[in-house]
Amino acid sequence: MLNTLLQNTQEGTELTEGESVEKTLSIIELISSGGVAGQVIIAILFLLLIVATYIYFERLFAIKAASKVDSNFMNQIKDHVSNGKIDSAQMLCAQVNSPVSRLIGKGITRIGKPLADINTAIENAGRLEIYKLEKNVSVLATISGAAPMIGFLGTVIGMILAIFELANAGGTIQMDTLASGLYTAMTTTVAGLIVGIVGYIAYNHLVVRTNKVVYQMEANSLEFLDHLNEPT
Repeated sequence: MLNTLLQNTQEGTELTEGESVEKTLSIIELISSGGVAGQVIIAILFLLLIVATYIYFERLFAIKAASKVDSNFMNQIKDHVSNGKIDSAQMLCAQVNSPVSRLIGKGITRIGKPLADINTAIENAGRLEIYKLEKNVSVLATISGAAPMIGFLGTVIGMILAIFELANAGGTIQMDTLASGLYTAMTTTVAGLIVGIVGYIAYNHLVVRTNKVVYQMEANSLEFLDHLNEPT
């Protein structure tokens, strides 16, 4: 009986000791365990993530607004031009705030000149509109490429710290002495990859949306030039 009680007591003690060994680690604790170097790199990556998020949503709303064109807009323009109401056509373009309306408005101001001159004027205006649509989008491409490299920089720094601890361990290797360097290496790598992936997806999505607006501009410009080229 006494042996049974002692055995149960010993098993309970071992279970309690086993439970006390278990350790959970939150994201904040993981970052704080990475040392000063890891925290600085994480802060830089977090700042890049904020910048990338702001640029993405700002450009997304701007491109979405630029893509809205009334389906009856070109019909009204062609009616005004056919009836010789150039002023009315220009006024209609001025009232509609979109890249398409500005391109057509630029072409209307050149009516009476050779068709090649009108086409050149529209193309030049189109380049300016594309530049406006792509404003700051290149920053997203830079962030998507730079963030993983910054994370790998943290990895290298963390490994250097770990090797330094090994060199000063006096021949005895303990995981506690390596923890800070390993945390720095792993957390910065993960953070850099996350920011890079987010920036890459955001950049490509904006490029696709911008291309749709560019195709819309080209289609309406060709429709306008074809109308001017029709025999009267």
